[in-house]
Amino acid sequence: MATTTETRDGQSNPFHARSSFSRGRAAVIGSGFGGLAAAIRLQSMGFETVCFEQRDKAGGRAYVYNDAGFTFDAGPTVITAPHCIEELFEAAGQSMKDSIELLPVDPMYRLQWPDGAQFDYVSDETRLVEEIRRISPTDVAGYHRFANYSHRVFKKGYEELGAVPFLNFRDMLRVAPELIQLRADRSVYSAVSRFIKDEHLRQAFSFHPLLVGGNPFSTSAIYTLIHWIERQWGVFFPRGGTGALVQGLVRLFESMGGELRLSAPVREIELADLNRSTVHLVSTDDVQRERFDLVVSNADVHHTYAKLYGNTDAGKKTQRGLERMQWSMSLFVMYFGTNRRWDNLAHHTILFGNRFKGLLNDIFRGNSLPKDFSLYLHAPTVTDPSLAPPGSEAFYVLSPVPHLGRANVDWEAVASEYGDSILASLEEQLPGLRRSIVTRRHFTPRDFQSELNAFQGSAFSVAPTLTQSAYFRPHNKSERIPGLYIVGSGTHPGAGVPGVINSAKATCGLVAQDFGVRVG
Repeated sequence: MATTTETRDGQSNPFHARSSFSRGRAAVIGSGFGGLAAAIRLQSMGFETVCFEQRDKAGGRAYVYNDAGFTFDAGPTVITAPHCIEELFEAAGQSMKDSIELLPVDPMYRLQWPDGAQFDYVSDETRLVEEIRRISPTDVAGYHRFANYSHRVFKKGYEELGAVPFLNFRDMLRVAPELIQLRADRSVYSAVSRFIKDEHLRQAFSFHPLLVGGNPFSTSAIYTLIHWIERQWGVFFPRGGTGALVQGLVRLFESMGGELRLSAPVREIELADLNRSTVHLVSTDDVQRERFDLVVSNADVHHTYAKLYGNTDAGKKTQRGLERMQWSMSLFVMYFGTNRRWDNLAHHTILFGNRFKGLLNDIFRGNSLPKDFSLYLHAPTVTDPSLAPPGSEAFYVLSPVPHLGRANVDWEAVASEYGDSILASLEEQLPGLRRSIVTRRHFTPRDFQSELNAFQGSAFSVAPTLTQSAYFRPHNKSERIPGLYIVGSGTHPGAGVPGVINSAKATCGLVAQDFGVRVG
C-alpha cells in the first residue's frame, strides 16, 4: 500500500510505495559534498533517497556564481585525496574519469610575506626541499623529521581513523595511547616548531588548519596529517571549477535513481512511531510531513538540532550542548573578475600579514574586526582559463574574521570598505588591479548565517580543537534521536573536502549496521 503526504493546500500527495527491494526511504538534508556523498552511498545501499537543497543549485558551500561571463566557485577550491571521490563512483559501478577531470595544481600554494619572502609549496619532495634550503638551509634536516612525523600521524589519523565513527568513550580510549605517543595534545604550530626553526617556514607548514576552520596555535597536531595528504596525492582543481565536480556527483546520484529537490528548504522534521519504529516526517514549503525511515543531515549541525528538530526535547537538549562548544572563525569572501591577466600568478596564493599569532588571537579570541588581515587568493583561471572571458581573470579572496558570536560586526555597513582595503593590499602584488575590475560581490559572516544557516556565521562549524575531535565532536549518529545521522564539517572527522566526504563514509557505515546492509 502506498503511503501519502500532505501538500500545503491539504491535498493528498502519494509517493512511491516501497518497492520489494528497497531498504527504506532516506532523506538527506543539504547537497554539499557531505550530503551528496551520503546520498550516493545510501542510494547504492538500496535506500530510496531524496536529497533536499534549500538553494537553487546543488553544492551547499560549493555554490557557483555566474556574472558577466565569469564563473566563481563560492566555497571549497582545494581538492585533495581524490580517491575519496573515486570511491563514490565505484559504489555505483562507474568511473570518475568518465565524468570529472581533475587538473593538478602546481605549485599547490604560493606563500608570500610582507618582507618579500616567497615559498612555493609543492608535493615533489626534491623541489620542496630546495625551496626550504633556499630560505633556511639549516632546516632541511628538521623538515625531513617533520615529514616523517606527519606521515606517522597520517597513517593513524587519516588511514585508520578518518572514516571511523567515535560513538562511545571506549572508542577514544582504544586509540588514546597512540594519540598520546604522537603528542596530539600539542598544537600544529607547536609540533612544527619542534622540527623547524625559521619563522617563515614554521608558518608555511602550520597554516593548513586555517583551511578547515582551526587556529594553528590551538588545533591539535593531528592536523599535521594534511601535509602528508598533499605530499601523497597533491592538490587538484576540477576542469570547469568545483561546481563541475558538484554537478558530476549530482549526475551520478540521479543516474542511480536518486532524487534531488532544489529550492526545497526543510522547515521542520517531526518524529512519529509506526510499527514500533521511529519515522521522520519532513516538511518543506511544498510538502508537509513526508515520511522517511531515516534522515542524514548535511545542514549546519546546530541548525539541525535547534531548528529542524527543535520541536523535540532531544533536539533542544543537544542544541544547548552545542552552544557551549567553541566554534570556528568566519570568513569575508570577495569574488571579482578583471578585464586583464597577470604573469607569474599562482592558482592558490597565501598572503601573510605583518602579524601571525597576534592576528590569529584577534580572529579566534577577539571581540572586534581586526584592521589588518592575512589573505588566501584563489585564481582558478591560472589552471582553467575557461572560467573567465578571453584575456580576463577570475578571482576570489578570502579573509578569516571572527564569527558573529565574538564580534557582532555590522557587515552591511563595513563590507564594501573592508573589501576596498583588501583590494588596495592586493594591488601591491597585482598592479592595476582595481581599475581592471568589471564585476565584484562579497559574502560576509551575516551571509553565512542567513544563507547557510551557520550558527554565529561560523564558516567551518565546530572548531577542530583536541577536546572537540573524534569522540568529543558531535557524533555521526544522534544518541538522542533514533534514525538521525549527521555528515559534514560539524561531525567526525571534520571540515575540508576529504573530511566531509569521509564523514559520509563513516555515517553510512553506521546506517548499514543499523539497517542490516552488507557493504564493501
